[in-house]
Amino acid sequence: MKDSTDRPAPQWNASPNAKAKNVVQRSVTALLDELAPERVLKRVEQLPETIEQHRTPTGCVLQAADCAVSVSWFANSAKDATRGELHVLVWRGKVTRRGMPPSRKGATFIADLILRPIEAPTDDCVWQATDGARFDTSSLAAKCLALLEEQIGRHA
Repeated sequence: MKDSTDRPAPQWNASPNAKAKNVVQRSVTALLDELAPERVLKRVEQLPETIEQHRTPTGCVLQAADCAVSVSWFANSAKDATRGELHVLVWRGKVTRRGMPPSRKGATFIADLILRPIEAPTDDCVWQATDGARFDTSSLAAKCLALLEEQIGRHA
């Protein structure tokens, strides 16, 4: 007689179920919250920081004086077997955000890191880059910040 614990682990190539989609979405939200927390309206105006954090519903932009890192989540349709892609882009210059007038000198694309969620044994998502590198949510946030710091160092 087979033990009920001997079932094969669910594969990510099966169509996504609601629980798996929710785990991925929570991981995306946690990453964005770590990189660019939602702003709370305050009566007192705050001084500008060295790195400006701009949040959108599906991503964020971390803008330094002469460089930036943008993170964008592209969820796939329910019919697709994959869970979506996370794009981390490194820019030289000022990134133009939606609703803002374009800057005179646009930003120049430098590098990208494309990640897909892979199944993990916990409630947190593990991200795998196209080069095979794997990150959990906190190490991916650290990687994004390291990419920005590297660019800041080059322009200092």
